[in-house]
Parts: sequence; structure tokens; C-alpha cells
Amino acid sequence: MPSDCISYQDSGYFSKLMIDYLNEDKNVQSLYHRFPNLENFEAQILEKQADFSNANREILSLALADQYSNFEISEATKANIELLKNSNTFTITTGHQLNLFTGPLYFLYKIISVINLTKELKVKYPSFDFVPVYWMATEDHDFDEIHYFNYEDKKFQWNKNATGPVGRLDLENLDKVFEAFSTQLGLGENAKQLKTWFENAYLKHQNLADATRYLANEIFGSYGLVILDGDDKNLKSVFAPYVVKELVEQQSHNEVAKSYDILKDYLIQVNPREINLFYIENGLRERIVFENELYKVNHSNITFTRDEILKLVDTNPEKFSPNVILRPLYQEIILPNLCYIGGGGELAYWLELKEVFNYFKVPFPMILLRNSVLIASEKQANKADKLGLNWKDLFMKKDQLIHTKTVTLSENHFDFEKQRNFLQKQFNDLKSLALKTEKSFENAVLAQEKKQLKGLDNLEKRLQKAERKLHEDALNRMIELQLELFPKGSLQERNVNFAEFYKAYGNDLIKKLFEELHPLDQKFTIVIL
Repeated sequence: MPSDCISYQDSGYFSKLMIDYLNEDKNVQSLYHRFPNLENFEAQILEKQADFSNANREILSLALADQYSNFEISEATKANIELLKNSNTFTITTGHQLNLFTGPLYFLYKIISVINLTKELKVKYPSFDFVPVYWMATEDHDFDEIHYFNYEDKKFQWNKNATGPVGRLDLENLDKVFEAFSTQLGLGENAKQLKTWFENAYLKHQNLADATRYLANEIFGSYGLVILDGDDKNLKSVFAPYVVKELVEQQSHNEVAKSYDILKDYLIQVNPREINLFYIENGLRERIVFENELYKVNHSNITFTRDEILKLVDTNPEKFSPNVILRPLYQEIILPNLCYIGGGGELAYWLELKEVFNYFKVPFPMILLRNSVLIASEKQANKADKLGLNWKDLFMKKDQLIHTKTVTLSENHFDFEKQRNFLQKQFNDLKSLALKTEKSFENAVLAQEKKQLKGLDNLEKRLQKAERKLHEDALNRMIELQLELFPKGSLQERNVNFAEFYKAYGNDLIKKLFEELHPLDQKFTIVIL
């Protein structure tokens, strides 16, 4: 089977909201600004250019220079940081948690989507420049979501008592993870490279933010990726006026609520608070609440009067951290950004935020669903061919695949639906007759109808079971292949770490992904290696 695609709509792995968004359904069009197609970027460029100041560009440039000061930096990334000073340069951004050793595969797909889109935009709009940005979620405090990765059906877990923003965590105990992972990796040049990356990232840096920057820079620095840490005093100073507005007016949650009439038929992804800010220090990231005319830091003894907290915003803006509602706003305030690329869950919460952006008078970016990928070996593709499977078959749920292929393989065909229709017609005639007689006869007809149809259902199930047994070997091989490609019955990209494929294919893995991923196509891509 050649490299191929399947639409997100047909894959069975995306929510109704995402499918309606991809279809540009009129029901959700008011939740976004411009749909991400190549032609719409011109208007987005002009709008952002008019809104984003040169002063903010200067602050961004200085912050990036400081953040990269202790890192080797590629010429491509250096050039992109320099370009950000220019009023005709814009960013395409993705964000991701600081998962241990990148976490699941889709970390790669997000960043490659961003880089490839900047290339497409440069071809379409040559008088502008476009810089790919990876926003590290350094201020998140959900350690349980990031402290492990899966490799060859084994879970490698970082055991640590962790609180506060994860980017500031020290890297204690990761030597134990390195030892276990190295043993599992075994020998070979690609295994050696993976060990080097892990060791240099996690055993030779001071905190998780620096380790993650090192690793992402090693993999993608040559492509010009710019890695940004929002946990930065200078960048927070730009955000400070919006922090004040949130603390004083507490209006964001009302703006989010305006989307609920439209989203009531979908899953609401996130719920806002009256104040959508955290207070952060080392080891602490807790919500700010307003009670009895005081601003309080949840689960602590820290309190502020209005004057005290506003003074703190002015002198120490780095102590204020946006939650999921305001983090996108913070991003768009400090970056000359045109488009955010994320997964379905991320885009679902972005679709709640347009009115928040309107309230703060900040342009709402385009939001683009990242590339999704299924990686298969040539051996697996050949096996699928021999079993008579196509990619659409393999994307089916297990029970559906078994049923569909049982019918295909069966040489004994009986049209149960035709028989049901025939029975239904006969009983409809009997029921017409029964209406002219007594009630007991009508009840007898209804009971017999139910019995006959149930008996037909049972016969159909018996026949399917017999056919499944007859073709058990072929069906088992199909399910075995499906589980190889969809571990635990879910998407490969959400379970498997990139190391599993890098060990086998090395840098050819990265090159192949850059060749195959086309972010604006918005199709589930099958990559055969």
C-alpha cells in the first residue's frame, strides 16, 4: 500500500465540533475569525501588522536572546530571531507541554506542521517573512501529565514530588530513567544518538525548561525553529496591562459564556473562572480569587488589597500566570502571530475565546488543526495488502472491522435484511386483519412478530459467529496488525514516543515527515517507512 491519506471526517477519531469546524459549518463560523486557507492569510497579515508594535518586537527579540544565551543556536534560528525585529515578519505558533523526552509522537507533528506552513506562506507571500515558534508550556503545573513516556510497550516514569510551574523543576532522579531507558534501547548508532540526546538534555541542564529547549533545538534547530518560554519577566511586562484589566474588571468569564449558546450541542472543553490568573513562585502555582474585598492566593495564606496587587503587577509581573483562558491571549500579545496550530482538544477551547479577544481588542488568530499521522513499516503495509485491507478498514473500530471483513470473506451469503422486510410485510398484513377482530388476536400477532424477528436476529448472529470461526485465522491476523498500528485501540500518535521509530530509521524519520506533512491539506496522513 502506498503512502496515503484518509480525511479527518472519515477517520472516526475527531469530535463533532472539529468535524463541523473543518467543514466550515455555518453553526460554528461565528466562533472563529478566518478559516485557515492560504488566501485568507493576506488579510490576517495586514490586521496583525497594524496591531503589533515595534516596541513589542524589540522586547520579544531581547527576551529570546536572553533565553538562548546558554545554548548553541543554529544559523537558521539566529536568522529567524533577527527577522522578528522587522515589521514584515510574522510567526506561526504551536504550544506543547514539557513532556519527558517529548512524550507522544504528536509533539513532532505539531512542530513539523508549523515549520512546513511557514515555508508555504513564504512561497505565497514572498514580501513577508514567517518564523516557526514552539511555545513551551513551562508554567503548567500538572506534573502527572508530563512525567512519563512509552517506549516498546514500557512506561518510563520520572518519580518526583513536584509542585509549581513544571519549567522550573530541577531534574533530580532522571539519571534513573536514563539508566533504564539506555538498557532498553540497546545498541546501534540511532540508539546511541537517542541516549546522547536524553543524557545531554536531562542530566546536563538545571531545569525542565532548559532540558526541553535543548532537546527541541537539537531535533529542529536546523529548520529555524524558535523556542519561546513565556515564564519571562520582560514578556510578562507586556502582558501586565491585561493582567490589571482581568483583576479589576473580571469580565473574561462572561465573554467566554457568550460561546455557550453555540457550543451547547458540543462538549465544553474548558470552564473559565471569575479571575483567570494564577500566582506563581518556585513550587507554587495557585489560582487568584477575590473574596471580601481581598485578592487571595488559593490554598495559601497570601492575600493582597487592590492597591497591593496592582503594585505587584507593576513591579513583578512574572508572578502572574495566565490560565488556559488567558494563555492564548498572552501568546498573541507578545508574538506577531498569524496562526496557532494545535490538536482537536486545543482548538476546541480556542473556539470558546473569540469574544475574550474582542473584549481585550487583540486580533484573533487563525486556528489550524495539526497534522495527524499513522506511521507504518513496509512490512506492515505488505501484510495489509495480503489480508485485503485498506487504510479505511484499519481505521475502523475493532468490532466493526471484524464484522465487515467477516462479511467480505464469507462465501455463504444470506440476505437477512431482505428476510426481515419480507417478515415485516407479512405481519403488517396480519396486523391489518387483527384490527378487525378481537384484541387477543392482535396481541398474539404482535407477540409472534416480535418472536420471529428476534429469532431471525439470533440466526444472523449464529451465522456470523460460524463464519468468524471459519475465518478465524485471517481475522486474528487483521486484528493483530490493527493493534500494532493502533496500540491499545487508540491513535499511535497519542501513545508511542518518537524514539521507537527513530531507533529504526534515524534522521530519515524526520526527513520523511517533513516531506509528507502538508498542514493545510488537513487529512490524516499515512507514512510508510
